[in-house]
Amino acid sequence: MVNKMETEDINVKDLKPRSRSVNLVVKVLKENEIRDVESRKDGSKHRVCEATVGDETGTVLLTLWDELIDEINEGDVYQIKNGYTSLYRNNIRLNIGKYGELEKVDQEIAEVDEGNDMSEKHHEDRRRYESYGGHGDRDNRSNYGGYGRY
Repeated sequence: MVNKMETEDINVKDLKPRSRSVNLVVKVLKENEIRDVESRKDGSKHRVCEATVGDETGTVLLTLWDELIDEINEGDVYQIKNGYTSLYRNNIRLNIGKYGELEKVDQEIAEVDEGNDMSEKHHEDRRRYESYGGHGDRDNRSNYGGYGRY
């Protein structure tokens, strides 16, 4: 029997570090500058861009790679299916990934809560602290407790 992951319909305010299999509808507020990057794995070249997206409950930075950059426009509303969040410098980023989908929809989001920026909130990366036996206790920093490198 194959277990199929269920996705969850949520709002931006409900995003947490490492949320998985999320569906949400967001409006693109601003598309930031496109950067060229090189993959650490194989040296291939990619384009990456962050866009500020949001709904009635808040905003978050959406990371877009390569062809997805060309699929969005400021002011348009999109449904993200099977997205996920990651932490970049202890701040949430929304991602689509290879198993997610981005689709323009005819839904309207009249007002976006720009005062609740989920990507500005600081989150501790618990995996870093626990990976070498650390306990996530900031007062007990050591290279073996997972705090040695940022």
